Amino acid sequence: MSTGVPGTPVAALEVFVDVLSQSDAAETTDAFYGGLCEAICRLAGMERAILFRYDGAMRRVRAAGSHGISLDLFAGERFSVETAPLARRSLEEDRVLEVFARHAEQLPPKYVELLRPAQVVCIPMAAAGRWVGVIVGDRHADATRLDDGDRDLLWTLGKAAALAAVARIATSQSERAAQLEHRIDLAREVHDNVIQRLFGVSLALAGDGELSARARQRCAEEVQAALGELRATIQRPLGRAPRPSRTSLGAELERLAREHADLEIAVSDGDPADVPERLESLAQSVLAEAVRNAHKHAQPTRIAVALRRTDGAFVMEVVNDGVRRHTGPTGMGLRLVAFEALQSGGIVEYGPGGEAGAWRVKLMVPDDPA
Repeated sequence: MSTGVPGTPVAALEVFVDVLSQSDAAETTDAFYGGLCEAICRLAGMERAILFRYDGAMRRVRAAGSHGISLDLFAGERFSVETAPLARRSLEEDRVLEVFARHAEQLPPKYVELLRPAQVVCIPMAAAGRWVGVIVGDRHADATRLDDGDRDLLWTLGKAAALAAVARIATSQSERAAQLEHRIDLAREVHDNVIQRLFGVSLALAGDGELSARARQRCAEEVQAALGELRATIQRPLGRAPRPSRTSLGAELERLAREHADLEIAVSDGDPADVPERLESLAQSVLAEAVRNAHKHAQPTRIAVALRRTDGAFVMEVVNDGVRRHTGPTGMGLRLVAFEALQSGGIVEYGPGGEAGAWRVKLMVPDDPA
């Protein structure tokens, strides 16, 4: 290897481990990518470097981090494979490219204006066929040309930067998913505890005739209990605790049948024992909400549960025969289980069934969790 690019693959690995270990401490995304640029400059003997990557939120490529040059210089600047042929070639060929002259033919005008007479190096950031971005850096005009060993090191640094970027994106997406799950849990807890209590109070207050002293006292107690549960829900720590199922769908069916003795709750097709283990909790949530919704908003005499596997998916249908002519807006509970199904890659459909007076809740989830 020539002396043009100091460093070894081992040194590169050590530097990137150091950058990644400090990534949680980075206050902003730009600071994280700036750290990557600094690491590459240290290892590759470059004076300045700027990292361009596609920003999904902004739906465009932007300057995401830099070292030795201010990001503010590129605010609002359009940089893409169309405006930077050098970047396109580097990504398409998946190799490190050098430009010694005629920079204007390879880079956007804004970048060329900032270049001193220099050797420009473009490093592709690609992983598993995915174009993450490029790192563009400049070296002294009198720097030696890169040899194969130099290019291998820079290519390795680009791969490491791509993996670091993908890991950070995946972490961010996981955090957003956790926040969504927390919101769903919070809404469900409010619905199951607070709204149900207040619904019972509203039924009592809407009844004919005067309330007895005992009934008024019971209403006051229920309202106070609802307020207490709401306060406790809002004040509980953030985060989502795992909710593994402690029972089975078959046991849940038996429990619901005992709880709603006025209804005939039965399996019309399939075997509850065939529910995939990872979907037990979800299937039980959908079943419980479907039964609750039927009991609250309809006048059913029978609730039939059908289970089957079809076209690589697990399907559960819960049909009641007592839907009213005008059911009003969809309940919050069904919307919540629909969101819960999305977390497992499935969907929940609900609406009038095939027969007159029937209402169907249908859960469909791919057998393959991927």
